[in-house]
Amino acid sequence: MSQSFFDAPILNSPYRVPERNWELDKDGRPTDRIIERRRKSDLISAMPGAKAKVSKQASLAFDDLSTEDVDYNPTPFINELRDAVDTWRNLPNPAQWRVSPVTQRLLQHWRAIQADESVPIRPFFCQLEAVEVAIWLAEVAPKDGKRGKRFLDWLKVSNAAANPDLFRIALKLATGAGKTTVMAMLMAWQVLNAARSPSSKSFGKGFLIVAPGITIRDRLRVLNRLLKNSASTGV
Repeated sequence: MSQSFFDAPILNSPYRVPERNWELDKDGRPTDRIIERRRKSDLISAMPGAKAKVSKQASLAFDDLSTEDVDYNPTPFINELRDAVDTWRNLPNPAQWRVSPVTQRLLQHWRAIQADESVPIRPFFCQLEAVEVAIWLAEVAPKDGKRGKRFLDWLKVSNAAANPDLFRIALKLATGAGKTTVMAMLMAWQVLNAARSPSSKSFGKGFLIVAPGITIRDRLRVLNRLLKNSASTGV
């Protein structure tokens, strides 16, 4: 008897790399067939609506940064970046990570508590992966030759097309994934590196957090506690 998506929609542990996924049909609906690998990033809508005409607009394709006649689709970039970070994450020797000593110790600490089931609160895989992507782009990609340059060039051109006055990198996580914790981890990574290397221009001690309302602002106070916990690891 085959398993149904609606009987057991969750296939993976939140603390490990996803290894299975439910196959989706062309309309984004589960087919009740399990695929034995992580789902690739794609533009999928689980609730397809009426077809709409898509107008041509200035946009970017991963394989041709200067193309203006195709629709913007970041998924090839995301999937290739995910593969690059996976390869880097699996390097067994920390000396091969090509990050600062502070970043190395933070990664070792976060990965250790993620794997330790006795720890009551540990980061989800998606949280740590988001931080790893930011670290890889900032510390590893500039040392990664043509491949790293390709990712950084894509980000520069994308930002120039969207808003040339403000360079931005967005990390997209699902609702409930714990984005506040990710913010605290990113802040700890930046401020601890900045404190250890005050002359470096690669890290900062100042942060601007924009909250859409008083309720969200009050909830973000947890950042103070999370940042202090990360700093108390002795990095």
